[in-house]
Amino acid sequence: MGEEGKKKERSGWAKLDEAKITAAYDFCSGYIDFLTAAKTEREAVEQISKAALDKGFKTMDKIDELQPGEKIIMTSKNKVAALVIMGTQPLEEGFNLVVSHIDTPRLDLKARPLYEADGMALLKTHYYGGIKKYQWPAMPLALHGVIIKKDGQVKHVLVGEKADDPVFTIADLLPHLAKDQMEKKMSEAVNAESLNALVGTRPQVQREEDVIKAFVMNLLQDRYGIEEDDLVSAELQLVPAYPAREVGMDRSMVGSFGQDDRVCAYTALQAALEVDAPARTVICLFVDKEEIGSAGNTGLKSLMIENMVAEIMHKAGKNEYYSLRQALSSSHALSADVNAAVDPNYPDVFEKMNCSFMSQGVVLTKYTGSRGKSDSNDANPEFIAKIRQLFDEAGVIWQVGELGKVDIGGGGTVSKYLAHYGMEVVDCGVALLSMHSPFEVASKLDVYMAFLAYKAFMQKFSPRMAASKPATEKRGDEPWPKSTPVSPKWSERLAEQRK
Repeated sequence: MGEEGKKKERSGWAKLDEAKITAAYDFCSGYIDFLTAAKTEREAVEQISKAALDKGFKTMDKIDELQPGEKIIMTSKNKVAALVIMGTQPLEEGFNLVVSHIDTPRLDLKARPLYEADGMALLKTHYYGGIKKYQWPAMPLALHGVIIKKDGQVKHVLVGEKADDPVFTIADLLPHLAKDQMEKKMSEAVNAESLNALVGTRPQVQREEDVIKAFVMNLLQDRYGIEEDDLVSAELQLVPAYPAREVGMDRSMVGSFGQDDRVCAYTALQAALEVDAPARTVICLFVDKEEIGSAGNTGLKSLMIENMVAEIMHKAGKNEYYSLRQALSSSHALSADVNAAVDPNYPDVFEKMNCSFMSQGVVLTKYTGSRGKSDSNDANPEFIAKIRQLFDEAGVIWQVGELGKVDIGGGGTVSKYLAHYGMEVVDCGVALLSMHSPFEVASKLDVYMAFLAYKAFMQKFSPRMAASKPATEKRGDEPWPKSTPVSPKWSERLAEQRK
């Protein structure tokens, strides 16, 4: 059936009563606060840890022996977090994992960022993840991060978020002089080396050279007690200097920087906080570096999951290596990551029968990758069938999705790194408009459905879930009928026609 003949699905909002609509709006109030407070990985881990500790989760060093029902918070390098809720079943039977990432595309400062040119002091940047470079000039930016001094002191930096804070910006070229620029391809119109943020114009009068840079450095020394060389051991990010906001006259959407993938991180967090006494042990994991290929020791290409599970099993008295491998391969996971919502301004890149829509519920993505499913996890249908059953029984509104037309592009998630251990994995997240931009948009309905989906999976999923009707298997190699069966009435008419 062609796309034009596809029946339009009813909006998810029409499937909810007023109580559930109110619940979705109320849930997103906390989500908006989280987005505004957590604009870096470190800030996200701080928010996650505080929420977990407030709900009675304990750090591993406070626990002598793991018992069913125990709730643990684990963190690594201030950029990875995990909530663990111990189940009653043996660990070797596997875990229910929900894995999201808390890094997001942005501008990082270079190791030696501060310089002076043409009467201005500027900061050099190196973009992180897949951005459209032309989206970042001419907007207010805030500086977030940490500076680590040689003696180990940690200096936290946060400038540009308060109403009376100064902000930073990257100047854009005026249209009067942009003739050559506007004739370039969009990917080339703004060069990465020109993404330099303006930080000052006042001179340090006691200096003879780099006087404006010196004035800015003096401000940093007064505020943070640092020298210029300390910026080498810093992790500083420029992010949009505005809060998350409600979008639309009906306030039915959320607009913010960083919703890929903090929309899945927040909904998974809230779900984990409500899980109680599960049969299977639950791990809700928040990881780093997904946007740059999950590299490094805080990304899922590392042995992070293996080491984390080994620590859990060791604390539970399970020290055999085979038990660790058995637990990982017997696990089931949702790779909690976003998909692209169909955008009516750009219809040509979407195949609407298989792409996801705003306000149609959480998105199940069987495979990601690009073009011929390159570099993709392709979820097994037996697992997807169980997820369908689980979501339907839990009242979760859901849809299927692909990332655009097959030959247009594509993208990846952490699902393939989870599948490496032999566990069953499928991608499940929220559809976004303007993904990877400084202001992404999500539907409040979809955000709320992600929360319900993750909660149902953590609390109730079992690989032994029984189908509502006995399953029957057809081999598919039976011969096709020689003719299509017809009703007796039509048989009489055909006989008359043959006469």
